Amino acid sequence: MKRLFILIAMFAVPAVACADQWVNGYVRRDGTYVQGHWRSSPDGNPYNNYSTQGNINPYTGQRGYRTVQPSMPSINNSYQNPYDDDYLDPLNNGW
Repeated sequence: MKRLFILIAMFAVPAVACADQWVNGYVRRDGTYVQGHWRSSPDGNPYNNYSTQGNINPYTGQRGYRTVQPSMPSINNSYQNPYDDDYLDPLNNGW
């Protein structure tokens, strides 16, 4: 049973780690042909793309050239700041 688990783990881990996608070649509106290529799977994380600085494309050997602009976290408007003048403290009967 232990051997079966190890065997399954050996094949499952590389399949998850190698989540690259092939993009077929296509023609742009201006008539330029874009050759087919491999890309990292889209996941919304700009830091793990081949073109981001610090990364190297394993298929071409090119270093990443794009810088990532840090984004500000979204603000949750439902949060009530207890230091606001309009805040009513329920523990001090401030209702």
